[in-house]
Amino acid sequence: TPSRVAKGAVDHTKMSLHGASGGHERSRDRRRSSDRSRDSSHERTESQLTPCIRNVTSPTRQHHVEREKDHSSSRPSSPRPQKASPNGSSSSAGNSSRNSSQSSSDSSCKTSGEMVFVYENAKEGARNVRTSERVTLIVDNTRFVVDPSIFTAQPNTMLGRMFGSGREHNFTRPNEKGEYEVAEGIGSTVFRAILDYYKTGIIRCPDGISIPELREACDYLCISFEYSTIKCRDLSALMHELSNDGARRQFEFYLEEMILPLMVASAQSGERECHIVVLTDDDVVDWDEEYPPQMGEEYSQIIYSTKLYRFFKYIENRDVAKSVLKERGLKKIRLGIEGYPTYKEKVKKRPGGRPEVIYNYVQRPFIRMSWEKEEGKSRHVD
Repeated sequence: TPSRVAKGAVDHTKMSLHGASGGHERSRDRRRSSDRSRDSSHERTESQLTPCIRNVTSPTRQHHVEREKDHSSSRPSSPRPQKASPNGSSSSAGNSSRNSSQSSSDSSCKTSGEMVFVYENAKEGARNVRTSERVTLIVDNTRFVVDPSIFTAQPNTMLGRMFGSGREHNFTRPNEKGEYEVAEGIGSTVFRAILDYYKTGIIRCPDGISIPELREACDYLCISFEYSTIKCRDLSALMHELSNDGARRQFEFYLEEMILPLMVASAQSGERECHIVVLTDDDVVDWDEEYPPQMGEEYSQIIYSTKLYRFFKYIENRDVAKSVLKERGLKKIRLGIEGYPTYKEKVKKRPGGRPEVIYNYVQRPFIRMSWEKEEGKSRHVD
């Protein structure tokens, strides 16, 4: 019938229009795919650049984004089926994953840049300058922009005194640019780690920095070097420093309680030096009165203390003790391990009837020191 023929013609016309529209869509998809592949090749080339350069938006990508915006505004409201990738995920999902990875890389680059220059970040300073004061510290030709209130919260440290009572009494003064030059001789890497102490109470030893170097910086800045403050991977070096601190405190106690009384006894008898041997609590000294040891040991003084014996067993502790004695003004200091006769084992008769006494010797620590003032002068003529 005429109506059926007319309806068929209309349907045929719609199909033709749909086919033409579909062809136009396919042609546009091919152009978009070509642009995407060209942009992905640009991204691959761009990923080989340094992270900071990769943050800059390339002209190709910007042109592609603008083209995508134009197409999205003219795209029909009905969603177009997405082409599935071999692994089952859609191409748009892969594209979004790639974009997400790219944005994550850019974010990490920016974050790492802020971490390296965290105390001189202009954006951070502009954001917080309204709520807190900022000062610029120059350490090892590096500028650190910090809030001085973190220093005054630790008033017993050097920086706490400088920006606390020191500024109040005009002792701490900036240079002509209004910047403060502090911590002379300390590297910027070490100082950056030390600034974390004022923020978190913990100093993490940076890679490539030795524990003695960090310890020297902490001593200079009057920051306590303790296990609760210092975190590092080299536990051996950290324990060595802590042992040195413990050895110094322990020897100062031994010096006052055990060694000094014997030094006073020698001084009261007119001596200007003393030789002290440290024996254990279980050692027994039994010399033959008729045949004593012939090594001048009768002038030695004895301390019976297993604790002090164990203390001097370590050469590092002997070095610490020697440094303490030097600081206290003593001279000719010798510390070591030597044989000490304890009891007579037997008596041999030499040819001619002369007896030879054999003693049992034990290896024990000894201390020898002097407080003589004129030891450099000649002993022959006064």
